[in-house]
Amino acid sequence: MKRVTARLATAVLAAVVGGGFGAAVMSPASAGAAVRTAPVTATVATTVVTKAAAASCATGKYQKQVEYWLKRIGGYGAVTVDGKQSAADCAAIVKFQKRFGISPAKGLAGPTTWDVAKRLGMTSTAACKAKKKGITFCVDLTHQTTWVMKNGKVYLKPTVTRTGMNNYETPAGTFTINKRTKKEWSDPYEVWLPYWQRFIGGRGFHQTTTYIHDKWRGSHGCVNLLEQDAKKYYSIGKIGMTVKVVGRRPGT
Repeated sequence: MKRVTARLATAVLAAVVGGGFGAAVMSPASAGAAVRTAPVTATVATTVVTKAAAASCATGKYQKQVEYWLKRIGGYGAVTVDGKQSAADCAAIVKFQKRFGISPAKGLAGPTTWDVAKRLGMTSTAACKAKKKGITFCVDLTHQTTWVMKNGKVYLKPTVTRTGMNNYETPAGTFTINKRTKKEWSDPYEVWLPYWQRFIGGRGFHQTTTYIHDKWRGSHGCVNLLEQDAKKYYSIGKIGMTVKVVGRRPGT
């Protein structure tokens, strides 16, 4: 059915652009008629394409919940909170999934997408109590999110993180960045840590080396980041900058 719909949309568009479903040469009179009716035909084509796009995006178990949080967060496109998948909903969900490294990014509102959207939506940037001057890197252990404040205002919006699992907890408190290397080798775990910014002991920010949404895996105390976030944090960070860690990771 999807293939038939897609072919129909292509055929309709061809009629608008090429002058008909065939390649016949039109007379001036018939050409004028085609121009006059083209807007109507184009509208039909757009409708067919939109319906095909919506049909290609399945409705997930948490559709309405995801719609609610995406609407509240904003920035990912128009969504309607009705629990029904539309082309606009699908586009917004896919954009959100791609931004936060959720796989597969196909618009299905599954438990991971719902969990990430809810955590981001429930994050209070004021909880960091950032300094009024300068940069403060904030980590919310409770919601497993992180963001950056500058001069007391949000500089980088909350994004996802993964902190220390049970027995390897990331401690709450106020710290300072004391070491930075673009690629740090971890002796205990024999792995490279890209965009490393240490702030206490052997713990620091770095790009995740595994799928960040594998929550049960956790980290060994570090603040894991998606690649794009790790790069951005590294570009902002400097020795001596403040890191504030608040809350407590569930299960630790």
